[in-house]
Amino acid sequence: MSDDAIRLVTIGRMLHRRGRLLTVLVVLGALTGFGASLVFPPRYTTSASVLLPGAWEERVLLTQAEIATSTVVTDRTAEELGWAGVDGEELRERVRAEVTDGNIVKISGTAESPAKAQRLSDELARQFVTFSARIVDETADPTAAAGPDQLRQMVLTTSRRITELADAADPGQTVESVQTRTELAKLRTALQEAVGKLSQADSNAAGSRLVVMGPAARPTGEAPPSRVQLIAAGAVLFFLLAVVGHLTAARVNRRLRSEREIAAALGSGLLGGVDVSARRGAHRPERGGARHRFRRLLGLDTPWNAPAPPAAGDEASLGIRYRRVCGRIRDLVPGARRLLLVVPDDDGIALRAAERLAEESGGDPLLRLTEVSPEAPLVPDREEESGVLVVLGAGTRTAAELASVAEACADAGHDVVGVVLADAVRTRPARSAGPPREAAAPALALGDGARGGAR
Repeated sequence: MSDDAIRLVTIGRMLHRRGRLLTVLVVLGALTGFGASLVFPPRYTTSASVLLPGAWEERVLLTQAEIATSTVVTDRTAEELGWAGVDGEELRERVRAEVTDGNIVKISGTAESPAKAQRLSDELARQFVTFSARIVDETADPTAAAGPDQLRQMVLTTSRRITELADAADPGQTVESVQTRTELAKLRTALQEAVGKLSQADSNAAGSRLVVMGPAARPTGEAPPSRVQLIAAGAVLFFLLAVVGHLTAARVNRRLRSEREIAAALGSGLLGGVDVSARRGAHRPERGGARHRFRRLLGLDTPWNAPAPPAAGDEASLGIRYRRVCGRIRDLVPGARRLLLVVPDDDGIALRAAERLAEESGGDPLLRLTEVSPEAPLVPDREEESGVLVVLGAGTRTAAELASVAEACADAGHDVVGVVLADAVRTRPARSAGPPREAAAPALALGDGARGGAR
């Protein structure tokens, strides 16, 4: 895969050619999410609202929210609930408090069942209100209850005394008398305003008690992440990992596609290329073990990012390319009676090409097929063979794998005399009556030249 930007057609090709694998991975991810939901039991969350009457500053409201989840409140709540194995420290991990609009502290609790979640939120709100009221009572001045009334009486007495002083002042219109009466009137007005503010503050203090705004509602659904969310998250996660893994593997793919690079890695020359019909499938069910059947089942036997098979002639026309390769083999190794065909056991295209190549040779020379593992190739020892022909699918092997095949051939005493590349093509249906072979040859020769096969 080149360094060009990933296009949607690339994703579409992946979904089409790796659909079965992606489906299996999505199901596996869903099962993983389901298993996670069994490890982490479902939780339910509900909330109770506590109203703080009067005018409160924002920082004071935040302080009240911290008090709602403080150690004292959660410990008292745990003691009142009496749940086995649940103490105040664990409750602090299950509850939270936040300030909302309208001087309301929203207290939320999470438990294993809807009933427990409802009871936890209600009890926490009640303990919060009780503790807050206790703080107000303990911090209040014991003499503060009688203080406002006494202050009002003193203000009224002072106001009457000011009135008397104003009346007793010099009734004249001198500057001093006018100033005296003006100052006394201002003082009386200030005292009256102070009494009004005192009454308002006393009213606010009387209404500053916190109020629980009804019981918490019983939850009807699981708190996130629910079982359905865990299953969906597992499926999506595995799908994305599979897509990213495919794209990453394609970016770092080191499989050789150039004929020159393949021939150089095997230390031999290219004899030519042959085509295999992709219409019937590239694999034979009678060969391969459980590993190969598993790969075929998931569609891992062919590269997902390989280009679509090009159109070619019918099956009869493909045979001309095989016969030409056989002719090159005879010219390259004259007098050879037997050659060994080495094919990777996971390369279905190359396996079919090698079989047909052996058929088209007609026993001259006799081509004996052997399959080797690309990871650990093992080639039979040399007997009567005059050399090895390596048959490969284009773009299926890395340079290291080809070097391993060449080393295995050398260890067995074989010389690699040539390389044959196989490609999958789309063939036309066989014709009932075609032109004579001599007439068909020029057209096929043109196609052979267009493919760039060696002569």
